[in-house]
Amino acid sequence: MQIQNIHAQSPHEASVAAARVRSFGQLSMGSSWRLELQHARASHLFLWITKGQGRATILGKRRGIGAHNALYIPAGTLMSLDLGKQVYGIAVDLPAHEAGIMPKDVQHIRVRDVMAQNEVTAILDNMQREQSTHRAFGDEAARAHAGLLAVWMRRTLTQSENQPAPRIPAAERLTASFCGLVEKQYRSGKPMADYAEALGVTPTHLSRACRQVAGLTAADMITQRVLYAARDMLERGDLPIRLIAEMLGFSSAAYFTRFIQNQTHQTPSALRQAVRG
Repeated sequence: MQIQNIHAQSPHEASVAAARVRSFGQLSMGSSWRLELQHARASHLFLWITKGQGRATILGKRRGIGAHNALYIPAGTLMSLDLGKQVYGIAVDLPAHEAGIMPKDVQHIRVRDVMAQNEVTAILDNMQREQSTHRAFGDEAARAHAGLLAVWMRRTLTQSENQPAPRIPAAERLTASFCGLVEKQYRSGKPMADYAEALGVTPTHLSRACRQVAGLTAADMITQRVLYAARDMLERGDLPIRLIAEMLGFSSAAYFTRFIQNQTHQTPSALRQAVRG
């Protein structure tokens, strides 16, 4: 694979202009891979889980999530979600350009206080109502509700059960740094060994840390991120397959086709055709 500097943004990667509320089903767009493969979003993402149990891997850290848990994932953060069919809740896309009112880091908030649960439910209900009624000044209202959501997060994070750990283990720090590099450079075609070298560790050490923290090898995480981008461009756009291969750092369209077949058991053309009937 050769390094390429071409970059293109698919329609769904573009950051939203105003807060947008969706169900988890809508978030996945009917395809589980859109949540389960490692990827990053152009907008901040807030999840409020109301029922069931699932798993999230964010910046390489795998964690269990359940009812009355909230997740806040800043734009550009490598992540995956395994929500399953029994997990219910609300997802909110928040504009990345309004970063000033939102937390800077990933937040996993466990909400035991009933009043706090009712408060976030009321905020989300109001956001949904504004979104569905299309009244005048809707963007301003959405921005105000997003501000209230940010205040709710800050208040809830002051509670003892949501205080950060005093010390982050070395494996978590290394895996998070690796995830940051992957999101910036996954289109380059670099092998995993190049990421390890950039981080000052051996490939074996990097892969061991990733497996310990994320349950995936370092190579698996790179593969998932590339596969997500490939499937998104194939299924949502009309770019020639040759160009997609070039944009993702593959040395040839044939190599790209083999990669897609190995991962999905379908050709790039078949994946594209399947979603278009």
